[in-house]
Amino acid sequence: MPRTPLRNVALVAHVDHGKTTLVDAMLRATGTFAAHQAVVDRVMDSNDQERERGITILAKAASVTWKGVKINLVDTPGHADFGGEVERALTMVDGVLLLVDAAEGPLPQTRYVLQKALAANLPAIVIINKVDRQDARPDEVLDEVYQLFIDLDAGDEHIDFEVISAVAREGRAMVGIGMPESDADLSALLDAIVRRVPEPAGDADAPLQALVTNLDASEYLGRLAIGRVYNGVLRKGETVALLEEEFGEGQPPLKRKLASLMEFSGVGRAEADEVYAGDLFVVAGFPEVEIGDTIASVEAPAALTRLTVDEPVLRMTFGVNTSPMAGREGKFLTSRHLRERLDREVLGNVSIRLHDTESPDIIEVAGRGELQLAVLIESMRREGYELQVSRPEVITKEVNGKRFEPLERGVCDIPDEHVGTVTQALAPRKGRVIDLRQGDAGRTIVTFECPSRGLIGFRSMLLTATRGTALLHQHHAGWTAWAGELPHRTGGAMISDRIGMVTAYALDNLQLRGTLFIAPGDQTYEGMVVGENSRNDEMVVNAVRAKEKNNIRTHSHDDAVKLAAPVIHTLETAIEWIADDELVEITPKSIRIRKRHLGLEERRRAAKKG
Repeated sequence: MPRTPLRNVALVAHVDHGKTTLVDAMLRATGTFAAHQAVVDRVMDSNDQERERGITILAKAASVTWKGVKINLVDTPGHADFGGEVERALTMVDGVLLLVDAAEGPLPQTRYVLQKALAANLPAIVIINKVDRQDARPDEVLDEVYQLFIDLDAGDEHIDFEVISAVAREGRAMVGIGMPESDADLSALLDAIVRRVPEPAGDADAPLQALVTNLDASEYLGRLAIGRVYNGVLRKGETVALLEEEFGEGQPPLKRKLASLMEFSGVGRAEADEVYAGDLFVVAGFPEVEIGDTIASVEAPAALTRLTVDEPVLRMTFGVNTSPMAGREGKFLTSRHLRERLDREVLGNVSIRLHDTESPDIIEVAGRGELQLAVLIESMRREGYELQVSRPEVITKEVNGKRFEPLERGVCDIPDEHVGTVTQALAPRKGRVIDLRQGDAGRTIVTFECPSRGLIGFRSMLLTATRGTALLHQHHAGWTAWAGELPHRTGGAMISDRIGMVTAYALDNLQLRGTLFIAPGDQTYEGMVVGENSRNDEMVVNAVRAKEKNNIRTHSHDDAVKLAAPVIHTLETAIEWIADDELVEITPKSIRIRKRHLGLEERRRAAKKG
């Protein structure tokens, strides 16, 4: 059977510049979706959290056919926290579509993903998207893209890219800079992909070599390996060799028969008898497979270069829930459940690392950033897990006897009147503004650098201060000398001294002393943090005290209690707020803040030791 002409291309861009929307449009333009078919927007964002947060978290593939050429499209995340997904996706393709917003221009993540693409020597097609925006400035944005390529030391062959102007939402595109005609479609873009992205290299007659770049699971088929065939042909029913990380160090390859072989077709997968060199595959039959393994021929097993990704910069501990309320809401409660779930996460997520601690009930988890770790915790609580997590801390390294910590570069798009808010907030966090640019419609773009530690909690503070009107994007920008102590929250914790149901009478007295996190009717326990003291010191309080029943009645005492609305912590704000001696207790229905040591005497003993 002759091989179908093929192109593999990844969509890379900054967050919210329209990658997933463009994939939707390409699926429609090529007839992958029938005209009458009801299709949900952003069909590639299938994960619940992706749809809620409006971001792509996992790299996914789809396939379309255009003029007899099969085009595999790989949609990648835009957040630096999910950079491991981007790096994996780039090993599967031969070119990239670089999307840039016609008003915002290249932003930090555009630089990050383009840098990765250039390092992999992948040609780019630049798409200036959203040219229909009122504040669009496509000519200036194109100049900024050229400047970005030059800043990244791109070769002449990379700078000689094709430019497409598009309105992805409406499925219109044209070659060059301009506004696509009202009756235009995506032909210009699809033709450019066929013309500019090279055919996959690889010899179909050579011995089989295929790299596993992703994992999935099926209830019926077990673990699925996803990747790309580099040489040879993958055939259903054939016996192949799995070359694991230890292959070549005296370990022979595992031999297995391919129980199932699939290729990408539209947004789904279709059974295939053969997958040729250059194409993407999904196979079952290897329960032991891990990302980076090579599937090779039994006769001449030769391993491909394993995947490498950037190292994690933040770590936190995940432990078994030990509060008095443990086990009331979750299904998975033990350290065995916790370890199995995290082991499963690491198999499919190359940028997460696990480390054992002194306690078998506590596991240290390291990742790329706050958002990535919060997404993992949120996924676990939705699956029915109960756990408690610590405050994130940065991973440092020694260079010539000096301590270094990760540095972040951020770009903040905010209304003009809030520029002072950002600069004032950055100063105590040891951050510095490196660029101020006037945007459109009364907005300013502030570029800054700050130690990663200083940005824990910065996002939620910024959104509160600007009433949700700020846009913040950040990414890893290398390492900087340890910046010393940084300020955290201003107030101490209000700590409950007993178990019971919270009363309005008790809260009426406590609200004068600070901000409350609980409401009447909530359950509390000894050691649970019920509020933030307006002063810096901790305060042990009775939040369950009821009014004494006696015969004395006075008008002033019997007025209805008026309570201010409590602060309801989200997962992210709770993790940012806690101190080193506190934990966030997470169950499928609740998020509570507690002390590591629940009893007052335990806390005193721990403080003496510390």
